[in-house]
Amino acid sequence: MEITFLGAAGEVTGSCALVRTSGCRFLVDCGMFQGGRDAERKNREALAFDVRDIDFVLLTHAHIDHSGLIPRLALLGFKGPVYCTPPTADLLGVMLPDSGHIQEFEAERAFRHRRREGRNANREASPLYTVAQAVASLKRIRRVVYDTPCDPHADVRVRFREAGHILGSSFIEVDVAEGGRTQRIVFSGDLGQPGHPLTRDPAVAESADVLVMETTYGNRLHRPLDATLDELAAVVTEAFERRGGNVVIPAFAVGRTQEIVYLLVQLHREGRVPAMDIYVDSPMALAATEVTLKHLSSLEPEASDAIAWLRGNHGKPAIRFVQEVEESMALNRVQGGAVIISASGMCDAGRIKHHLLHNLPRKESSIVIVGFQAGGSLGRRLVDGAKRVRIFGEDVAVRASVHTIGGLSAHGDQAALLDWMGGFRAPPRRTFLVHGERSIRDIFATVVAERLHWPGVTLPEAGVAYAA
Repeated sequence: MEITFLGAAGEVTGSCALVRTSGCRFLVDCGMFQGGRDAERKNREALAFDVRDIDFVLLTHAHIDHSGLIPRLALLGFKGPVYCTPPTADLLGVMLPDSGHIQEFEAERAFRHRRREGRNANREASPLYTVAQAVASLKRIRRVVYDTPCDPHADVRVRFREAGHILGSSFIEVDVAEGGRTQRIVFSGDLGQPGHPLTRDPAVAESADVLVMETTYGNRLHRPLDATLDELAAVVTEAFERRGGNVVIPAFAVGRTQEIVYLLVQLHREGRVPAMDIYVDSPMALAATEVTLKHLSSLEPEASDAIAWLRGNHGKPAIRFVQEVEESMALNRVQGGAVIISASGMCDAGRIKHHLLHNLPRKESSIVIVGFQAGGSLGRRLVDGAKRVRIFGEDVAVRASVHTIGGLSAHGDQAALLDWMGGFRAPPRRTFLVHGERSIRDIFATVVAERLHWPGVTLPEAGVAYAA
């Protein structure tokens, strides 16, 4: 058996591992590359093999950097099933068509740009896939309940376990029978931070022969949640009562948006932030919120209490889900007292770019970064203190205050990752560290060696096949 890491090897996005055994081939995750100038090229080159040879796909969760190339996979000829949890399946029904819409929009914009410059459009001006192709790929989805064994192949048995990252997220235990013996590979997916609002804590993995482990925040510790909420309350209060502007929060439509709304409501109920209007400017966020309400039993019990309070509340905070383009454009005329939550979380696509265009030059406004920002993304440039950025071809001055509140990350920090790894009864024979930028992955490898004393820790390179 061997594993080839097709993405997220020395970077965070593009998660995809190809597993070859003597009897079958399968993928674990099939994600898009995001952020940076090379993302478009990488996404077009990512599946440069005969995808018809793939027997099945296992998905850890619905985020696009783990699932976004599923339509592309189907378009290129994949005919097998894609296994995931029921909440993930419902979220994919929202996210993949939305991703197709973005692909079509960006392709059309690139085509017009080339025509203005007098250049011929080439293949990169065509969409990676369309809305219709994304919808068609949903027929491949198969639902598997948490902790229920599933046999996608005669030689393979899998279990999806709670990962605590977003609704439906999982780590996957894969038992592979080959050559008269059975090996267990555990794919961590993205692990959440224990004690986080809304999502449950990750389950415990007790045994593995091979572990494929994420390292997104393997170099740092998150601030405690109480201190993080104090910081968020202080930023919102200052923005409204002292600066008189808006608070703009880039957030992924799935998971992060619902969590931010929940926390703002809780802070208001506790009297820690003033009255406000909360605008969720993302059609996908409304659909994702409806999926979340459908799966309340998968979340922490406190979520039901907050929803009941909101349903009986007719004052502020007032929460408005913005759907139409005209409504979104009208928000550009709002000068103060509004929290605007919009996608994408890394600021590289979607309506958030318009809100940044109108609020970054205003010293009254505050920008709150609450999630990971990949290298090369607009969000990363803001986090790194850029004084000017380009949005839609315009040079935009950054006069708004920019705040990074890392304690709200849906990813586990270094301590959480180590604690989860410490739950194994014995060290895996081999551990592959993935889904982390190179410098962070290097740091986490050193920490694992010093604190856990695990043998066989490998930092894989993209495209290289490793014996497992």
